[in-house]
Amino acid sequence: MDMQIYAHRGSSGSFAEHTRAAYLQALADGADGVECDLHLTADGHLVLLHDDAVDRTSDGSGAVADKSLAELRGLDFCGWKGAAIPAAYGTPSEQLLTLDGLLDILAAAGRPVGLAIEFKFGAGFEARLVDATLECLGRRGWHAADSMAGNVDVSFMSFHPDAVNYLAERVPAGRLCQLLEEVNPGEPDVGGAAGAMFMRQSGSEALLDDGVAHLAGPGVDYLRANPGNASRWLAAGRTLRVWTVDTAQELQLCRDAGVAELTTNWPAQLRALMAELPGAS
Repeated sequence: MDMQIYAHRGSSGSFAEHTRAAYLQALADGADGVECDLHLTADGHLVLLHDDAVDRTSDGSGAVADKSLAELRGLDFCGWKGAAIPAAYGTPSEQLLTLDGLLDILAAAGRPVGLAIEFKFGAGFEARLVDATLECLGRRGWHAADSMAGNVDVSFMSFHPDAVNYLAERVPAGRLCQLLEEVNPGEPDVGGAAGAMFMRQSGSEALLDDGVAHLAGPGVDYLRANPGNASRWLAAGRTLRVWTVDTAQELQLCRDAGVAELTTNWPAQLRALMAELPGAS
């Protein structure tokens, strides 16, 4: 079977995650789609960043939500990676992307491209991030009926079941992905966090069982530990989208499980590994 490849935060193995260079490289690598995380700035812009704070991936510090877009553009989001950026991929000051900036890149790809947008939340779900994203997409010609914005096929993902339920009222179930990660309830529970995560995971699995979301998004560890869940969802017509698949062993696990979509840091390398699988065409 053919498996689609989504570039995790762009080709983040090659260039700093979520940067212009990473997404341009993902397209050059032949990725079928790309994945991103979104945050709102203090002045209401949607920026591509994974963490709540900028400390890990820039030369600055502090919460994304406390900074304006102009302040964020003044930070270096690529130096930490140590990868030289080709001139064609822009200057260091051009690496921070807004959602509009990413959509511009994908629109210029000249071919169909998938875009998987992940919404992350803290202790509680807040609808304004989702609302701002749907408004932005709407301005780009996105329609909920087919979840297309020109050549870009948009899907939405979250670990948070409240976010998935909220999205289910606005987007087709076939473009909605419930993310899952392996949770060990026996691990030390600091402040009740592990217990809360375990309970939330149960709710997430139920949304896939009930068909609220038709894309099942388990991590590799979850897939390995819960093959029965994956088989049940596959039999019920769900599509499996697994993250983050970077090795030949993980790729083989996914093919054996009937996975249709793979998220990886290394799209070109994973494509080469797929060609080496027994029976590959």
